[in-house]
Amino acid sequence: MTSVLRTSLPTNEERSAAGRALREKVRRGALGRWKPAPDRPDPLDLIEEAHEGRLQRLVPVRVGRMVASPYAFLRGSAALMAEDFAHLPRTGVEPVICGDAHLGNFGFYASPERDLVFDLNDFDEAHPGPWEWDLYRLTTSVWVAGRQNGLSEDTCEDAVLRCASAYRRQLRQLAGQPLLTRSFDRLDIDRMRAELADWSLRGEIERAAKRARTRTSDRALPKLTRERGGARHIVDQPPLVTHVSDRETDRLIEGLESYLETLPPHWRRLLGYYVVVDLAHKVVGVGSVGLRAFVALLQGNDPSDVVFLQLKQARRSCVARFVHGDTAWHAHQGQRVVEYQQTLQTVSDPLLGWTTVGERDYYVRQFRDMKGAITVDGMDGSALMDYSRVCGTLLAKGHARSTGATLLSGYLGKGDSADRAFAKFARAYADQTEADHDALRKAVAAGRLPAEAGI
Repeated sequence: MTSVLRTSLPTNEERSAAGRALREKVRRGALGRWKPAPDRPDPLDLIEEAHEGRLQRLVPVRVGRMVASPYAFLRGSAALMAEDFAHLPRTGVEPVICGDAHLGNFGFYASPERDLVFDLNDFDEAHPGPWEWDLYRLTTSVWVAGRQNGLSEDTCEDAVLRCASAYRRQLRQLAGQPLLTRSFDRLDIDRMRAELADWSLRGEIERAAKRARTRTSDRALPKLTRERGGARHIVDQPPLVTHVSDRETDRLIEGLESYLETLPPHWRRLLGYYVVVDLAHKVVGVGSVGLRAFVALLQGNDPSDVVFLQLKQARRSCVARFVHGDTAWHAHQGQRVVEYQQTLQTVSDPLLGWTTVGERDYYVRQFRDMKGAITVDGMDGSALMDYSRVCGTLLAKGHARSTGATLLSGYLGKGDSADRAFAKFARAYADQTEADHDALRKAVAAGRLPAEAGI
């Protein structure tokens, strides 16, 4: 067998030239063309298809969240977008992508050293795939959010241009760095403060960071639990928080025991000192509503020494069937989520792992780990431009961790041709998103789909 370490690789100059050559395959201007395929499926059919295998009692909650606004619809429609994007030209460069990149899927969380960092934070759809798809989805979310906030089309365009330009410039910067140096690049709270230009966004960053620091297991204890019979128990809040049968609880605890084997030795030993004292189903997100998601309360030697773990069902990525016959490196979907998260993030939750319960794959992570999000609703134009730039930068950083930044940088070049193409696409697909959202709204009004609002 030929050793990887004995195989010669192309030089940076050769990679950059190969990237420029890709312009003959897909002109950068072609990235801006959106037109629905003649045989485009009914978006409502795809939404209903996505409900298969979910807890049917929660489907109305999912629909109710998606119908709330075009931006909420976008958050829940990753599978629809993948279906649409599959018909578009692609360069063939396929790093590990988020698969669900939008403004709401970036946020704060704690590094293993308990520093507050900001990065991509949702990986249910992560998979090797076309880099263009992540940037299509991200830039469209910028335009949809801008419209929802009452901003002009010119302002939406400027925000998208900032996002696409930041992606291109970050790739160019990383392409000039050694491979290991790229892998350590991260955005912590101090660097974020230094790089932001908009003062209103700085204020929101500070508020979000302050909230994130309070989102820890010990702070969550009085909010999510009550003491009964000398022990802590998770409080039911139906339909969002509900206990499951004793039999299912036992199976989930067995799953957590198996999960320990997927952790590095130190964290496996450490978490092995805790015991599960309660466990309940807890609804999260928009696109994930209806999938199984559980929160487990673990206690150490002292009642105040607690950890909340989340077990979240992992299914095949919506990207998978569109890329070379599903070339995922993992058969276990929980393992896929964990390892691709560790690929895209510079630092990750040290308690990330995976398990199987019955016939379902799960990934496991800390439930309260200083997680926090920036509020997009109500952002003015200046703040949206600044925030879009940050997200574009982080998306490029994530992509560069799994494939050649030099190749992509060579393709995108120094000019703004690709930036303007993505802006053109984002505007057109924002129109499509609003039309699809309107179709969902009418279907709910007509009784085709059940919806529970405000939950």
